[in-house]
Amino acid sequence: MNVAVLGYGTIGAGVVKVIQTNSEVLKKNTGKNVQVTRVLDLRDFPGDPVQDILTHDYNDILNDDNIDIIVETMGGTKPAFEFVKNALLKGKSVCSSNKELVAAHGAELIAIAKEKSVNFFFEASVGGGIPIIRPLIDCITADEITQINGILNGTTNFILTKMANEGAEFAEVLKVAQDLGYAEKDPTADVEGFDACRKIAILTSLAYGQQVNYEDIYTEGITKITPEDFAYAKKIGSAVKIFGTSRKVDGKVYAMVAPQIVDNANPLYSVNDVFNAICVTGNMLGDAMFYGAGAGMLPTASAVVADVVMAVRHINDNININWDPQPLEIAPFGEMSNRFFVRVQEKSKNDVESVFGEVQWIDAGISGECGFITKEIKEADFADMYEKLEGTITRIRVS
Repeated sequence: MNVAVLGYGTIGAGVVKVIQTNSEVLKKNTGKNVQVTRVLDLRDFPGDPVQDILTHDYNDILNDDNIDIIVETMGGTKPAFEFVKNALLKGKSVCSSNKELVAAHGAELIAIAKEKSVNFFFEASVGGGIPIIRPLIDCITADEITQINGILNGTTNFILTKMANEGAEFAEVLKVAQDLGYAEKDPTADVEGFDACRKIAILTSLAYGQQVNYEDIYTEGITKITPEDFAYAKKIGSAVKIFGTSRKVDGKVYAMVAPQIVDNANPLYSVNDVFNAICVTGNMLGDAMFYGAGAGMLPTASAVVADVVMAVRHINDNININWDPQPLEIAPFGEMSNRFFVRVQEKSKNDVESVFGEVQWIDAGISGECGFITKEIKEADFADMYEKLEGTITRIRVS
């Protein structure tokens, strides 16, 4: 079985390495010799053996009838979407790690694959090396999924973990993350929550079988989190994380990406550093958590090659994925209910309960301010209350 790889960056190079290193494992699991015969990249790689199979022209791959499966690790939607779409139309299965592509065009590409009796697989698009896509497709199919809650970005989890452990400011820890290679020079996609937004859109689409537009999902990053927030969280045995969340309540689907305070009874509490974890709640199953390396060259490449194995096993045999192009309406964010942690100046303490009613007070010993947790309130109602209360400093949702 001949494989072509689009993009010889970190993940693409990892895919080549996994296929070459574990060739005997792949043969045992597929009954076939799986080999990379073409790699597409705009660059040259003198001294790297890949140079011998390198091409700069995608048509060399598209029109090669000896290539059975294409792996797409380019990132972005242009030209990845056209390349993947044309490959499927040509009757080649595609395995992708590209969350932007899957979030924007997943339903369309799945439909084309079905029409052509090939497959479009994308396990590595969410959670890196963590198996989560296939469990949603194959394993958790007897349940109605009521909630997905996950730490979906290793960069932000690393930053929040280091802030919690060292009492450091966000900007200081971001610089450390960049120096270690965990954060890009432009970290906006990670720290503003956009990366996690695309991933929760993919998971929500799979959970409910319709296309979710990630632009409909309320998204908030971690740039405003401070050491003082962690002081309050620690006082009540909790941590600050950023979650991608979707919930089905009374037939309506809600979704958001935002920092949340999570107590130590929650399994996501102890997920630290660059690790990811996703908790899926079914109406019969209850909670199931998927945990592991959410990024990195080899963990992500391993997930891509696992898709290659599935594609080899099901060559010319489409595996049904329940993801309809019909848009899934995300319920208005203002109707979503959450509890909130609020910091307020000491001078405004006496006004809190007249605005919010009964609250849970937290004293973190920080001069000039105090904190409290509200009861469960609709987002729109909370926004009105927060606006009425003078002296507010910040607010974070409570999981």
